[in-house]
Formats: sequence, C-alpha cells, structure tokens
Amino acid sequence: MVTGASGGLGEAISVELARRGADLVLTARRRELLVDLAARTGGEVVVADLADRLDVDRLTEEALGCDVLVLNAGVGNDGPIREATSDGADLVIDVNLRAPIQMALAFVQHALDERRRAAVVTVGSLSGIVATPNTRMYNATKFGLRGFTLSLHQDLLDTPVHASLVAPGFIRDAGMFADNDIDLPPGVRTKSPQDVADAVVRAITVGGAEVFVAPPELRAAAKFSGLLPGLSASLQRRLGVAEKTSGR
Repeated sequence: MVTGASGGLGEAISVELARRGADLVLTARRRELLVDLAARTGGEVVVADLADRLDVDRLTEEALGCDVLVLNAGVGNDGPIREATSDGADLVIDVNLRAPIQMALAFVQHALDERRRAAVVTVGSLSGIVATPNTRMYNATKFGLRGFTLSLHQDLLDTPVHASLVAPGFIRDAGMFADNDIDLPPGVRTKSPQDVADAVVRAITVGGAEVFVAPPELRAAAKFSGLLPGLSASLQRRLGVAEKTSGR
C-alpha cells in the first residue's frame, strides 16, 4: 500500500514498485488521479482522506492484508504566524503524524501476530532534522515522524518486520519543495522523484533505520543544524530563508 499515491513522489514510488513486480494498493483523496495511476500500474484504488478518522480506520483495515506499507502522504499548511489557526494545526498533525502512526502500529502488530515478513516505510524529510521559518507544523510533524520511526525500528529488531524512514532533501519536479516553488541559494543541489522511489525500494529490501535522499553536503548541513539549532537559525537569517519560505 502506498499512501499519497496521487502526488508526484507517490506516483514515482508507485510506478517503481509496479515495475519491480509489486501488486499495489493506491490510496489518496483524488480518485481521478488514482484511476489514471492504476491504469498504468495495475494497482487497486482506495480513495481516502487521512484527515478523516473514519477513513483512516477503514484504510488501516485495508492495509493489514499487505506485506509492505509505504506512508508517503503529507501536507504543508504553514504561513505567517499571525495567520496560524488550531484547525490548520489539527489538519497537519492528522495527516502527517496521527494517521501514519495509527496505520503503522496496526500494520506492525498484525504482521507480528502472523509471524510473517513485512516492512513499513515512512517518508519523512530533512525538515525532520532542521527547523526553518514559516514551516512550524511541517517541522513539528516531520520531527515527530522521524522520532516515531527510529524508535519503531529499534522495537522491531530481531523480528521479521522492519521499519525505515526515507528522508528526502530538496526534490525537484515533485513534492513539498517543488510545489512551493522555493528558490535555493546558488550551488545547492537537488534530487529527483526517482531517487526517492529508489530509496523506498532500498528501505523495503535492505532495511536500515534511515535512508537519506540528499547530496552529502546537504546531509552534513542538516546534521550540523540539528546539533546547533541556534547557529543554524542565525545562518538562515543571513541567507534570507524566511523570505524564501514565506510564499510571497
């Protein structure tokens, strides 16, 4: 099962998995895009909104029959701090954090009960390591998803089930970064949706706690920022990151 399959990264992941022989369950909110993707991949379509808890319950039950669960769906709903609302926060938490946690736990418990091999892959972000201005809720949920998955990975050691986090950096042509049309400083390199798809395949087949999809220098910068968030904030201010992420 691939959640968020109708988006750019979800589409790339689904196409690559189908190319490798997977029988897919494709889920997202937009039926017409799922139907088109299903026609190309042979997948089953399940329309669901991860902000709707009844839909999440239904989708969780559907996931129990799968061998692999790829939790890719995500939203970004940040902006100027004076425009932030509790409803907006609830939406991001439900889609980016609550739904994947609920689905992953039920999926893992079911696979352990059946004593069968299974894999759960969450698609996080370097935003789960580095905080940036105007991305409060996106940062909060990606930090949370990273912590949950890395802990779950340890819980599942020495079992036939494994959990991995795929952490993209700046991905061109699809995903949150591309959708928000953010200008990068000169020299900052990007990766492609296909790179993310390949990382998901690696997480499924090889395992490991965390698979990064970013150039080495960006990974190093993310780790530095995670260790020294105050200094990172000062550098981001000098680089004008707030203006680049404001959407204006």
